[in-house]
Amino acid sequence: MSAPASSPPSAQTSVAEPADHVIATAQGRLFARRWSALSPSPSPSPDGAALPPIVLFHDSLGCVDLWRDFPAVLCHATGREVIAYDRLGFGRSDARTGLLPRDFVAEEARTSLPALRAHFGVQRFVALGHSVGGGMAAHCAAARGGLADSHGGLGDDAGSDCTALITISAQACVEERTLQGIREARDQFRSRGAMDRLARYHGPGKARWVLNAWVDTWLHPDFADWSLAEAMARVTCPVLALHGDRDEYGSIEQPERIARWAAGPARVEILPGVGHVPHREQPAAVAALIAQCLDGLPDGCAARAIDT
Repeated sequence: MSAPASSPPSAQTSVAEPADHVIATAQGRLFARRWSALSPSPSPSPDGAALPPIVLFHDSLGCVDLWRDFPAVLCHATGREVIAYDRLGFGRSDARTGLLPRDFVAEEARTSLPALRAHFGVQRFVALGHSVGGGMAAHCAAARGGLADSHGGLGDDAGSDCTALITISAQACVEERTLQGIREARDQFRSRGAMDRLARYHGPGKARWVLNAWVDTWLHPDFADWSLAEAMARVTCPVLALHGDRDEYGSIEQPERIARWAAGPARVEILPGVGHVPHREQPAAVAALIAQCLDGLPDGCAARAIDT
């Protein structure tokens, strides 16, 4: 099911009005939005085919609407389609109950991504995730098998269809800095009106679950040894790890580990004076870095590869 979005992106004349989609899955319905460029891409594919779209994976309290204007800015900067979706339990997707499984970061590669790819007819793609969404993007980049895999076709030997992995403020492991930031945010949500603000994006029936899913999962002792090491060891596409030097949820060791653990070429960009949401603080600059990385793939990200 598809319908026009309620409001167009601001001041992006080369980006078409986004379209909203509802995608049925075995776990529940997912809400998704797609932005398309009206003007030709500045970096046409060598074989003349459409460039792989960018799939966005949101953070622990996020949803499509909380990306705000960044998807349109990114679409404008790269000339590529951008697809964002609400994970199950978030935003306008169906509700979810109970505790998240310990492997919930890896889960998106097995559930939501195949459904999105089938719905939009996506073969190759760029995975871009913010915060925990960066970990989900990493698992999607590590996954083997083509579009037909979800229908019983291609197997593990088919390789990954992810042409690049981009992380923004992603966690590679659980740091004390991460946990302290979550504790402080949890306490702030006890203030008057805080839950109402969260409910504006997720609805009053889901807001409390969204907050608890974040806090209870990350602060649980069983999650303390979680990391992206195993997933990154299977990521062979180019990697760009963006991180602000004032990120309250992770030190610069986080993007450095992402790059160090990657099996392919990786590049780290530390953004001075920037906190946990670089794409909201400096959307044009972040989009420009991403466009530069994607320009001329497969070599675009490799020019400044770091030693692993």
